[in-house]
Amino acid sequence: MSDWGPVFVAVVLFILLTPGLLIQVPGRNRLVEFGNFQTSGVSILVHSILYFALICIFLLAVGVHVYIGS
Repeated sequence: MSDWGPVFVAVVLFILLTPGLLIQVPGRNRLVEFGNFQTSGVSILVHSILYFALICIFLLAVGVHVYIGS
């Protein structure tokens, strides 16, 4: 059996935390902007730190496991 939990968590977090797709922290004019499809260097840094923190929490602390197959 293969464990697809880490792959699933990484893909979902990558999609949700892509700067400018759903949210951008910090935004160009405000602290948080929604769906503006723009990004900046600071925004990329903030989103990468959030991604790293959340993936560590979900994979190491919570231990998400999804088994597919027999």
